[in-house]
Amino acid sequence: MPWMFLWHNGSAEMTDDHEAAEGKDHKKKTKPLGIELKNFLLSVVPHIEPAAINNPNSKHEMPSAEEVIQWSHSLAALLSTQRGQGAFREFLKSEFSDENIDFWLACEDYKQTQSDHLHDKAEKIYKEFVQSDAIKQINIDFHTRKVTAQKAQNPTPSSFDEAQKNVYLLMEKDSYPRFLKSRVYLNLLSKVQCNSLK
Repeated sequence: MPWMFLWHNGSAEMTDDHEAAEGKDHKKKTKPLGIELKNFLLSVVPHIEPAAINNPNSKHEMPSAEEVIQWSHSLAALLSTQRGQGAFREFLKSEFSDENIDFWLACEDYKQTQSDHLHDKAEKIYKEFVQSDAIKQINIDFHTRKVTAQKAQNPTPSSFDEAQKNVYLLMEKDSYPRFLKSRVYLNLLSKVQCNSLK
């Protein structure tokens, strides 16, 4: 399997890098983690310039410790902020399942659409996420896919509600608990908590 070969090579490179770092001082060993966190924060809040992350006077640009802690209360709390959505999307990308949050957000936007634009948006969402050969096909059962396809033909603001609910439950039961245990979330939480003590 090609993916196993690539994973194995990546693991070997990581081991080599780690072994090479063993002989260097501690500061050198932690640098990749700092760079990784910096890049993650840039992806969560893309409008922040790299200098803003390094500048202690721009703490307000990063999520607060309270906000990041709120994300651990529920998936709804995580998805209620743009930074939370961005952090979760980055995590889902690492698991190759970012189509779930993209679909969920597209449905949220769709519900706010004026009636004269519903048909165009419904068609776009259906083609991108629901149809059997969609580029970002979501993982829903056959019945839900069939019902959603029928509702998309004569769209209403609730056409995607059943599919959206299924995807939400999948994220809530599967991806969200792993996100809270992920290095990405725990590192960010630690960083913002340290910043709040300064």
